[in-house]
Amino acid sequence: MIKVFITDDHFMVVEGIRAMLGGRDDIELIGYASNAASCRAFLQSRQPDVLLLDISLPDGTGTELCKELKEKYPKMAILGISTFNQASYIKEMIDNGALGYILKNTTQKELVEAIRMASIGKEYMPFEVAKTLHLAKQSADKIILGRREMEVLNLLKVGFTNPEIADKLNLSVNTVDTYRKSLLFKLDAKNTADLIRLAFLHKLIDAD
Repeated sequence: MIKVFITDDHFMVVEGIRAMLGGRDDIELIGYASNAASCRAFLQSRQPDVLLLDISLPDGTGTELCKELKEKYPKMAILGISTFNQASYIKEMIDNGALGYILKNTTQKELVEAIRMASIGKEYMPFEVAKTLHLAKQSADKIILGRREMEVLNLLKVGFTNPEIADKLNLSVNTVDTYRKSLLFKLDAKNTADLIRLAFLHKLIDAD
């Protein structure tokens, strides 16, 4: 039996998923949380096989929570769920450990297949999501950055240091450094000055 837990702040979404999963012999919905704090509290005592995680929560982002939970519960599979079919969101969720990304207009067949695939450690992308990622990769000039990466990039642009960025964004210095290194890698930059130069060239930031 595949145990599933939902974290989403929209009750209609939770009820919709509950209805879509109802009557399945191999899937059991063991509960839901409406925010990150409630999700963390539940997982302290019981972990599902698959966590359906909204990317936007009242007390944080699902992308950051995904990374945190994968580090704490590496055996638990996570599937991002969202209304946003945007490459930056999808990529950030996958980069942070999710095995897939499902849109909230998904079909019952896609949802069930995604859960079954994730439960055995396999990645699943619905056609719409896979198409979005493919088109993003086809665009040679398009570099996809996550929300946090953009925040760090813009603060680096105006001269903030890693500790100052960590304080401003309420992150650890190590986390900020990880984002900075990711930016250097994605833009193939040698150092921070080169990173800012390339970011201007790729029109990721402006000159103001």
